[in-house]
Amino acid sequence: MISRELALALRNAGLSWHPESGDRFQLDLPESVEAEVEADVFTVSEMTIEPQRFPTDTVLGFNGTTEWALDSVSIGDAVWLPREDQLRELLRSTFRALRRLDDSFEVEIELGGERRRFEHPDVSEAYGLALLELIGRSR
Repeated sequence: MISRELALALRNAGLSWHPESGDRFQLDLPESVEAEVEADVFTVSEMTIEPQRFPTDTVLGFNGTTEWALDSVSIGDAVWLPREDQLRELLRSTFRALRRLDDSFEVEIELGGERRRFEHPDVSEAYGLALLELIGRSR
């Protein structure tokens, strides 16, 4: 799972999220809400947390979660934590290789004929860094 910091950087760069069952997220709420709630990781599931799509917004509805003080939150108040497979898929045709190094992973992508490599001990972070570069270049 990617770090919250990288997830926020991807969101700020313009990565959009269309919640599906199995997606993980954290909350990004106003300062009045305790920080420990933001640290919790939630999973979209039809049984407990369900995306409800409206013409103006997508809302994540918390169904029957008694420990939770909120009934729902706007998708804008959530930080998507994409999985490794989702990050790889988002790289699409730019993805060239994944290599295991001694103590890290290296993701290689090709942008405009130039090969770029992104290394990190966590494979998801390496994919996320490559995606951040791709989004930045496409803007």
